[in-house]
Amino acid sequence: MESTTVALRPARPEDRKAIAALDGSFTTDAVYEVTVSEQGFGIRPVPVDPPVHKVFPDDDDDDVDGEAEGAGEDEGEPELTRTTVAVAPDGLCGFVTASFAPWNARLTIRDIEVAPAWRGKGVGRALMRHAVDFARECGAVHVWLEVSNVNAPAVRAYLRMGFVFCGLDTSLYDGTPSAGEQALFMVRPVR
Repeated sequence: MESTTVALRPARPEDRKAIAALDGSFTTDAVYEVTVSEQGFGIRPVPVDPPVHKVFPDDDDDDVDGEAEGAGEDEGEPELTRTTVAVAPDGLCGFVTASFAPWNARLTIRDIEVAPAWRGKGVGRALMRHAVDFARECGAVHVWLEVSNVNAPAVRAYLRMGFVFCGLDTSLYDGTPSAGEQALFMVRPVR
């Protein structure tokens, strides 16, 4: 990461607009094809032509830090949520929001985005390191996330960060603008 030009810090309420305005779209020339059988599922990258360009819909959840609304209610313990931002001289260039659930000692990456101009420069890796540090503080056993099978650039990045595939949901995006995509679940231990 260009450490002299990017600083990481906890998100502040005044960061909400910049977080919401961050361009999290991507273009990819490959997607992860999912095959499901009685024995499980398989995942493999396949090329696509023309490339896929994906723009994510706006999130209704604008919690910057604190307790996630409605989280942990079934277990009687609220989740702890933390957002860390990456700030370059010209403004916010990335963020990660993570929540810890005490009942299963899991830190969930709720969202991680890096502005296109800053991708491939270590910003995402640095943000994920901060999330893993938060996981350690909370006593988490593992870090878990969900990613669409069409987001091959993110999947490749998560694999390089030590995540492995651990699950699949073929219906998670039904009834949303992402209908037809499959949700891949990935996990990595907290060391």
